Amino acid sequence: MTASVSQKPIIIIGAGMAGLTCANYLHRASRPILVLDAADAVGGRVRTDVTPEGFRLDRGFQVLLTKYPEVQRLLDYGALNLRAFRSGAVIRLEDGRETTLQNPLQQPTAAFTALTAPIGTLADKLRILRFVLKIQRRTSAQLLSHASVDTLTYLRRYGWSEQIINRFFRPFFGGVFLDRDLTTASNFFEFVFQQFVRGEAAVPALGMQQIPEQLAARLPAGVVRLNTKVEAVDGLTVRLPNGETLEAAAVVVAVDGEAAARLLPASRQLISTAWRRTTCTYFAAGHSPGRADKLLRLNAAPHSLAHNVAFPSDVAPDYAPAGRALISVSTHGSQTLTDDELTARLRPELTAWFGAEAAQWQHLRTYHLPHALPTYAAGQPAHQPLQLTDTLFRCGDYTAYPSLNAAMASGREVAELLLS
Repeated sequence: MTASVSQKPIIIIGAGMAGLTCANYLHRASRPILVLDAADAVGGRVRTDVTPEGFRLDRGFQVLLTKYPEVQRLLDYGALNLRAFRSGAVIRLEDGRETTLQNPLQQPTAAFTALTAPIGTLADKLRILRFVLKIQRRTSAQLLSHASVDTLTYLRRYGWSEQIINRFFRPFFGGVFLDRDLTTASNFFEFVFQQFVRGEAAVPALGMQQIPEQLAARLPAGVVRLNTKVEAVDGLTVRLPNGETLEAAAVVVAVDGEAAARLLPASRQLISTAWRRTTCTYFAAGHSPGRADKLLRLNAAPHSLAHNVAFPSDVAPDYAPAGRALISVSTHGSQTLTDDELTARLRPELTAWFGAEAAQWQHLRTYHLPHALPTYAAGQPAHQPLQLTDTLFRCGDYTAYPSLNAAMASGREVAELLLS
């Protein structure tokens, strides 16, 4: 590489978690970098909006799994001031009854002690224990490298009853995958199950956007250019809509799969653009219906709109102004309802679930997220090629499996390819 070329920056297109991770590792190695993003803030899909009243609204209900290998490598948990949900869930059964599972993954025997608990059979409970012991003996990489089937087939083959599948696995992991049908690959199910067993589900005290902002703050001033859309990539030239061109030593495309396919049409066959959808509706109340137990609410009723409900301000008080409570309601799958129609349809369900006061909850905002998570089907490789040419690379969770861990892993791996 000549001296003039070596002085050009590595241009990273996208300031989401993959792009910022890649930028951090390259900066550590003293490589010149430039990060471009069309949005008005860093984070990609990990964003938090603050309302005039002071509510912090993550764009979709999101949590950080604290034992993700990649986040432990790079994030400063103390600076994020993480606040953890309790390991467990309150499950609303099909007939409207509720049952509480304390630590259903970290302490499975304690969670299923009562033989009369309406979640699975005694054999199911013993299988949970056996399964926990099995996955604890394997590394994350070993789990992800397994040959896979769809998760529903895997659960049935393992011997779990339809009762525990419908009352626990569908509402819990269906919420994680945004896939109530459990068509997601079983090797990813094993990996995620292991993460819940080993660690906690947490949020930064000031919202999920604190995670990408922590990574961006470690980069030199001026390295991240926001409100900068990229029109095209032509070799080592990056072209902007205003006609400006930028010359690079190498180009890293760190946007989501759909945007990557537009920028890299020649590589479209490598790029998955199938997505899981979700809608997140936020409400405010004078006090929390969560009884400060810091547990997620799961709905096992198969045809309900409200799939899971969380009370973020019970876990992280700064998510709501003093004297108020924040309520997050997630609805998965395709939605054709307007915000007003969806809110009107949700209220009777929420009233039946949480009492008459739910009819008076203040609707704050609804987020429709058609690109919430890339799909990860059975047989899909856990690692797709990241290097497209000698000087063109890509990263993002669509190249692997749908998670913050995969986004960060792909960013690190691209940095290592560039540094090698």
